[in-house]
Amino acid sequence: MQTQNRKWVVILCWLTVVFEGFDLVALGASIPTLLDTQHAGIDAAGATFVATISLVGVGIGAALIGPISDRFGRRLPLIICVLLFSIFTLLFPLMPTVATMGLLRLLAGLGLGGCMPIAITAMQEASSSERKAHSSTLTMTGYHVGAVAASVVALLVGANWQWLFYAGGILGLLAVPLMWAKLPETSPVVKAVKADKAAAPKVRVGDLLRKPYLRITLGLWVAAFMGLLLVYGLNTWLPQLMRQAGYNVADSLVLLLVLNVGAIAGLLTGGRVADRRGVKGTTMFWFASAAVLLVILSIRMENQLVLNGVVLVTGFFVFCAQVLVYGFVGYLYPRHIVASGMGFVSAVGRLGAITGPWLTGTLVAADLAYPFSFYVFAAAAVLGLVAVSVVPKAKRGADEPVAAPAG
Repeated sequence: MQTQNRKWVVILCWLTVVFEGFDLVALGASIPTLLDTQHAGIDAAGATFVATISLVGVGIGAALIGPISDRFGRRLPLIICVLLFSIFTLLFPLMPTVATMGLLRLLAGLGLGGCMPIAITAMQEASSSERKAHSSTLTMTGYHVGAVAASVVALLVGANWQWLFYAGGILGLLAVPLMWAKLPETSPVVKAVKADKAAAPKVRVGDLLRKPYLRITLGLWVAAFMGLLLVYGLNTWLPQLMRQAGYNVADSLVLLLVLNVGAIAGLLTGGRVADRRGVKGTTMFWFASAAVLLVILSIRMENQLVLNGVVLVTGFFVFCAQVLVYGFVGYLYPRHIVASGMGFVSAVGRLGAITGPWLTGTLVAADLAYPFSFYVFAAAAVLGLVAVSVVPKAKRGADEPVAAPAG
């Protein structure tokens, strides 16, 4: 791929992941105002429904988009996904009932869920054959940039929560014509078909669960589930966990910021290490380090500097461990089903994104959150480590990704 085309793939795919980070924080930042003003009659149960159905839409979108992308390429499905979530995000503040709010969040989630798997797959295809893990982690830094941008917009608009969604929708719509003009197709299989050099691929999702991919698929699904359980559980409940541990509220919010700063540092580092040292060993080390650090966080620390340092390093390992699982996909699945593999890894991971906050919230409600939530998180990291251990090593630099014998 020409350098100029690769630059546009990097810019536009990174931008679509920014939208997801923006959207997640936009909804979370709006909920307190929605509840205070009882907009559309929403209450706590209604807010939970809207937040949950949004994640369900994201999971369904991720699962559906993989086979579609393997059949029709990355470019057009990604543009359609951005257009879909932009329109329904823009319309969300206009909905008069909780049911219609939930419906639009579901529809927006379908588009949003499709963006990330295609974006990472396209980035891996546009990168060199030995930089797929780094391309995955680089893409996912956009998620945190989007989250920070939404936080800034939320502070600026105050109680006018509608502008968070108007901003997200308008930015998405503005990106569509740019993507149409500049985003190249990256799928080598679809490009070969268009050039009449190959037959249209037979995309059979069932192949993911047949030999030789069954062990790969199950291992990556479990690892993705555990990884996103950690990410969403910590991002949702860390301030409350620290309050229960006796830290004050201001310090707890700072810890959430420190956690995400560590996440960005980990993403910028982990992918390079994985490409150089091997994805499997690096991902296992990242999960193991996360488990140890989460256990350490269960111990109350009086020194604020030490506590911030431990949280920073925890963010460094926890978030990147999850994204390194995506890095596996480009190395282990063949080209004609790689987007399907990415989509289903992402979709199963979304179940962990729903389970993590729910499980932690249950412990909070039972007044058992501290320190037991950290033990639960550490156990999830260990299970992620075990899941990765059963996935075969990847042969780096191969023209067609092939799983190596077990090791």
